[in-house]
Amino acid sequence: MLGYLDEASVRAVLEWDPLIDAMEAALRDFSSGKVLQPVRSVLTIEEGRRYLGVMPAVAEGAMGVKLVSFYPANADKGVPTHHATIVLMRPDDGEPMAAMDGTLVTEMRTAAVSAAVTRRLARPGARVLALIGSGVQASAHLAALKRVRDFEETRVWSKTPERAQRFAAEHGAIAADDVRAAVEGANVIVTATNAQEPVLRGEWVKSGAHVNAIGAARPNWRELDDELLLTSALVVDSREAALKESGDVILSGALIYAEAGEIFSGAKATPPSGPTTVFKSLGLAGEDIAAARLVYDRVARRA
Repeated sequence: MLGYLDEASVRAVLEWDPLIDAMEAALRDFSSGKVLQPVRSVLTIEEGRRYLGVMPAVAEGAMGVKLVSFYPANADKGVPTHHATIVLMRPDDGEPMAAMDGTLVTEMRTAAVSAAVTRRLARPGARVLALIGSGVQASAHLAALKRVRDFEETRVWSKTPERAQRFAAEHGAIAADDVRAAVEGANVIVTATNAQEPVLRGEWVKSGAHVNAIGAARPNWRELDDELLLTSALVVDSREAALKESGDVILSGALIYAEAGEIFSGAKATPPSGPTTVFKSLGLAGEDIAAARLVYDRVARRA
């Protein structure tokens, strides 16, 4: 057993391009029935403020579990909203392989999944990126999405203007005064907020744009309005999870076009280029285990 791998150890070996490819493979395996996992179990400690999630999975070559805390109010304190630990085990004999920091894995694999989906669904000529939210997921998504599209302009909006301005200065982006100004004309949009009511409206979104919706992972929370969801091709990571956890999907009644893994495997066709596409990301244990295995293999090779 490698022992515990801290954030620095994970960061030293986890790179975007192989991670994006690994997430595409993980989603393909999930939708092909090759990953055994339940929908995440969430213990509500305090509604709207404190949650504990348990995410086990068994995949080819590895199994394990992620424990993740979700404290949305931390965003107002400058503290990460998510903290996580992953334990990785061998599926043949159950032997522990490693325990590792799961906070960075969660941050990077979430953005890598969006990048894998964007690579398939966003138009090749996409040049304008809009980020709704200015936290760690905005930064991670900017880094990951730049690996699959050549953006000429990046816009960012935050409910706290000072944070948007700071993000813009650090990343060469444009701080928008409101969400509409950020997203109008954008080819790729990321919503990475702690919103409980819709912040992105369909009337503002350019036809044919691609949206990665990362927040609102509770059945009564929303980031997107009905118009956007009901007029777009909706892709999810897991149908079962989306129908239990996603307020955007549940409350809008939008029909799910496909799981991302079905598109990656060819079981479902890529949506036509005309309609807007929305990817509702909730995060799967199988993604975490695949990312953790990637970390483990790279650390083991260096040992």
